[in-house]
Amino acid sequence: MTDLTVQNLTVKAGRTTLVEGAGFALVPGELICLLGPNGAGKTSLLRASLGLEKRASGMASLNGDDCASLSPMERARRVAYLPQQRPLAWPNAVRDVVALGRYAYGAAPGRLSQPDADAVDRAMETCDLAALAHRSADTLSGGELARVHCARAFAAEAPLLVADEPVAALDPRHQFRIMDIIQSYVARGGGALVVLHDISLAARYASRLIWMKDGRIVADGPPAETLTAERLAEIYGVRARVHGTLVHIEGAA
Repeated sequence: MTDLTVQNLTVKAGRTTLVEGAGFALVPGELICLLGPNGAGKTSLLRASLGLEKRASGMASLNGDDCASLSPMERARRVAYLPQQRPLAWPNAVRDVVALGRYAYGAAPGRLSQPDADAVDRAMETCDLAALAHRSADTLSGGELARVHCARAFAAEAPLLVADEPVAALDPRHQFRIMDIIQSYVARGGGALVVLHDISLAARYASRLIWMKDGRIVADGPPAETLTAERLAEIYGVRARVHGTLVHIEGAA
């Protein structure tokens, strides 16, 4: 079983502390949503957790191996990373974009081994992209493109997924669709850490919520234990009513 373990992780940029003393663990079977206001340090925490942030101190490991010491290919075999910014360098066909997810195994679009091609087919099927396989990626809607990026991550068939705002700028229907895909991945034995800004959406899907403010993790636990009106006032500075997984924001605290 692959696990991502983070202990006492700190990230600094000059005199500014972006992340301070963070710690958590992600294992298969969990869907963790990372919440916090803009500038809380969420993206810096994700990058440092994967060994991608050179300004980090502390420990981040995959199965006991220091993340920063892993080669890009070895890291990609253990955890698929969907960053916040996902530009497409050129207008490739959808299937070729998804095939880039097999980079972890030395594959390249147009030169796929049968196991690579099978993995791409499975990712395309999971994300319901078969009908779009030959469409140019620059002709897709936002919701379709989000599914392509998810399929590219899933093509690696890594046991863990880290996704930074995978539903940003999507309408509610497509937000649910992407989160359904991630939830299905977890149900099949994967583990996912996802940054979201929609608190109700996070509470609906997450087995755990990690709350950040000012670079620090201030709470970590199931939605039923950590999602409260008091927490929302503390983290976001808002007045809110909470009913199960439903959150109604009433205004600034």
